[in-house]
Amino acid sequence: MRVRLLETIDEHDIAGLTDVLMDCIEGGASVSFMWPMTRAKGEAFWRDAAASAVRGERVIVVAEDESGMIGTVSVVWAKPENQPHRADIAKMLVRRSARGQGVGAALLAESERQADAAGKTLLVLDTVKDEAGHRLYMRAGWTLSGEIPDYALWPDGRPCAVTVFYKALRGSGAHK
Repeated sequence: MRVRLLETIDEHDIAGLTDVLMDCIEGGASVSFMWPMTRAKGEAFWRDAAASAVRGERVIVVAEDESGMIGTVSVVWAKPENQPHRADIAKMLVRRSARGQGVGAALLAESERQADAAGKTLLVLDTVKDEAGHRLYMRAGWTLSGEIPDYALWPDGRPCAVTVFYKALRGSGAHK
């Protein structure tokens, strides 16, 4: 497995990112999209994310193996003027066939390195309560901030609770 920052994003990358997204949604992941999910909707999302990366608003990290892309995560730089020190971890996605092999942990570690290199001292994210991502963030030293019931929907329309996590980077004075 190789983890890398997508410095330029071409149509091949859009296809790979969309494949990962589609696999996760088909598996029932609550990652902003509902069933039925179309490939066109996924490609449009990744083209918008790629344009955001070009504008310097985020970075996109991918994990690959010999079969192609198996995971991705985005680090979205905070937009509010009073939060230049913060970033959001978003769209942490790992193909179902690659889960349990350290892909998520490798993506998370690289996203933290990217945020640290950009001078960020605080990362935040939300994830579905008690799912694999929740456990990953706990193992990686993130701090559970709280739970929000019925915050999002599963792709089939059922409500789900999310948990909110944060992690302080580079001795910012916050709890690590």
